[in-house]
This record gives sequence, structure tokens and C-alpha cells, in this order.
Amino acid sequence: MARAATTTDAFNAVAEPRRREILDALARGESTVNALVEQLQVAQPVVSKHLRVLREVGLVQVRDEGRQRIYRLDPGPLRAVFDWVKDYERLWAERFDLLDEVLKDLKRENQEQE
Repeated sequence: MARAATTTDAFNAVAEPRRREILDALARGESTVNALVEQLQVAQPVVSKHLRVLREVGLVQVRDEGRQRIYRLDPGPLRAVFDWVKDYERLWAERFDLLDEVLKDLKRENQEQE
């Protein structure tokens, strides 16, 4: 089965760890490419390539300010990722509740053995 292009949707775009780092940086505020290069310690062409992908799926907006391009996060497309993941929240909560019970039982057993 052929792999989906990274520019098809937010799921594919955020699957790459470096793009998630860029999104994390932009979540803290607008930034230029050079500032992202310095912050992430990655070559400028790499950052630019990932920003292009993020722009194509709508996760990043860009505006020109003089000679610089300023990038900012547009979290709208992440809504689909959030909606999908939140369906698993119930499952995680149930498993953590079960783990809580097991830990309480183990603690009780340890206290009884002392």
C-alpha cells in the first residue's frame, strides 16, 4: 500500500517529530525561519521544508513583514486529530482506573505483610 503524502492532512503532517517540534515552538508565539533554525538547532532548508508541509495542510500561516516571513500556528486543522484522540480518552481512563485498583491492592497487601 502506498504511503499517503505528508501534505494530505494534519494527521500525516504531525506524524513527523520535527514538524511537531516546529508546532510546539510556534505554539509559544510567532517566529521567523531563522529563529526556528536557532531554537531547534536544525539547518534552514530542513526547517523551510517542514514549514512548507505545515502551510500546505493549514497548520501554519505566514505573513511578510519587511524582508522577513513571520510564521504562526493555526490550530484549526488539529481539531480533527483532537477529536480522533479524545475517543480513546475513555479507554485510557478505564485502564488507569484499573491500574489504580491494582496498586491499591498491592499497597494493602504490603501493609498487611509488615
